[in-house]
Amino acid sequence: MYFEGLAKAYKFSLDVPVEMINEEGIYALLYGTNGKKIEMSRVTSYGTGTYKSDFEGIIPNLNRRYAETTSDWSRSDIEAVMTTCVCPDCKGSRLTPEIMSVTVGGKNIYEFCSMPISEELEFIKNLQLTPRQEIIGKLVINEIRQRLEFLNSVGLDYLSLSREAATLSGGEAQRIRLATQIGSSLMGVLYILDEPSIGLHQRDNDKLLATLKNLRDLGNTLIVVEHDEDTMRNADYIVDIGPGAGVHGGELVAAGTVDDIIGCERSITGMYLSGKRFIPVPEKRRAGNGKKLTVYGASEHNLKNINVEIPLGKFVAVTGVSGSGKSSLVNEILYKYLCTTLNGGKKRPGKFDNITGADNLDKVIDIDQSPIGRTPRSNPATYTGVFNDIRELFAQTPDAKQRGYKANRFSFNVKGGRCEACEGDGIVKIEMHFLADVYVPCEVCSGKRYNRETLEVKFKGKSIFDVLEMTVDEGVEFFSQQPKILRKLKTLQDVGLGYIKIGQSATTLSGGEAQRVKLATELSKRSTGKTIYILDEPTTGLHTADVHRLVNVLNMLVDTGNTVVVIEHNLDIIKTADYIIDLGPEGGNGGGEIVVCGTPEEVADCEKSYTGKYLKPLLKNIN
Repeated sequence: MYFEGLAKAYKFSLDVPVEMINEEGIYALLYGTNGKKIEMSRVTSYGTGTYKSDFEGIIPNLNRRYAETTSDWSRSDIEAVMTTCVCPDCKGSRLTPEIMSVTVGGKNIYEFCSMPISEELEFIKNLQLTPRQEIIGKLVINEIRQRLEFLNSVGLDYLSLSREAATLSGGEAQRIRLATQIGSSLMGVLYILDEPSIGLHQRDNDKLLATLKNLRDLGNTLIVVEHDEDTMRNADYIVDIGPGAGVHGGELVAAGTVDDIIGCERSITGMYLSGKRFIPVPEKRRAGNGKKLTVYGASEHNLKNINVEIPLGKFVAVTGVSGSGKSSLVNEILYKYLCTTLNGGKKRPGKFDNITGADNLDKVIDIDQSPIGRTPRSNPATYTGVFNDIRELFAQTPDAKQRGYKANRFSFNVKGGRCEACEGDGIVKIEMHFLADVYVPCEVCSGKRYNRETLEVKFKGKSIFDVLEMTVDEGVEFFSQQPKILRKLKTLQDVGLGYIKIGQSATTLSGGEAQRVKLATELSKRSTGKTIYILDEPTTGLHTADVHRLVNVLNMLVDTGNTVVVIEHNLDIIKTADYIIDLGPEGGNGGGEIVVCGTPEEVADCEKSYTGKYLKPLLKNIN
């Protein structure tokens, strides 16, 4: 009735495209009638009545709802039609003209903070000051120079000081904190770092290791949780936990120097360090299907208007030093465009001129390390869909048929079969007010999530709770005669997750485990051979043995005709790729160009490529 009233008042039709509506009508639709009353007809139980009211407008309505809502879902829904833009007055500086007029060495504070750290360092070192200015600013300039050098030493030379904290990766944020600690020059401190090499190219990793050694030499102790081989070889002492993962781990396998770990036969880490186990280089690279996806004029962030060809039907690695433009190309442009074009998503891609070849694909799938669920109710069984099959199986048992139980009886999300005391969670939250909340097992069901009647239904002597408590390996054996269930559990086993419980809470899975659950879900589906999979640093948090399994899984996806594109620094992944797109040569403003494209052997032969330099020793038959 509002729109009909608007159409009548501003003389336009609701049956024509928006571009044909007059300017006054468009403004009223978007921004409202600003107090002008429009006549509307409303049908009520008493008949049709007319009344006058003003119209709020679509944009004021969305702004008001966005400001008032406390729901994350509502906010994200409204954000789909919102975009950020640079302030027209300050041009993004966030400062007044008076502040911007103050300069040092010809640059104001905004111009200085927008430069990459490497350029800021050069600017400070070459700053020409009068004797009076030097007396005033000497201490401050030295302090700035030292802090910039600390950031540079941990491989963050491509960042700018004005970069928003929310846009930093976890590894970048951790290295900024590390640079702060170097600057403090403390001694006798115990530093604990969790995978500081995340997101680092080998060249930058060398810088990081030099920084860590510097901290140690000051008289500090560093405990580093890490899978990176270079970090292990540079460590003074290694503690190896295992031998396997999950229920197969939790023991001290070995402790000592690198040689001690290599000498321990139980240590899987030692096996890879010694070379007894290794990820092999493929005998030959795939030829692909002859088709390609081409991005023209990519210029998002630091990309310098580049044209990139991605061959389809191949395993493609996008490499380059940190900040070279890999994520801008793959995540911001390629994925967002394909998600919108193929999947019907609502994403705004980064800057590019044109993309061709998308008609050779039917869908794009982004497999990241985000959780598969944020509540204890989510688990590998529910995510992969195998839980539906298990519940159907229990509903077919004689016990269930006799009691009239359907499949939903065995769901812990639905009333009837679940324990109502904990509503199927198995745990109860006790609020401790100003302390952290405490979770304890439910006293009624003892953590079993179901009521007594549901647990009395058995399949091969096991209740639904017993099945959820099984590891995937045990489930493969238990359901060996159930092809539908077996196929999905087998894919979880194939990606190296045989040790996790079928009903393990999603909140207890690591990022790497969550990613492999997603991979297993994709593997269990029927392949069309026209899917493109995008993975951003899939080896994050993975041991070399897990990387070995990941390589096998990715190859399985490509062998069925699909295309896999990974952003990666891990050389074990890069050396197994069919095709490499190496960006750089540096990070930040010094990057955004294509250094070399081709097979790993061709990249290793390129003298300009930092990736090629580190890749060359790992490949065979290199001149």
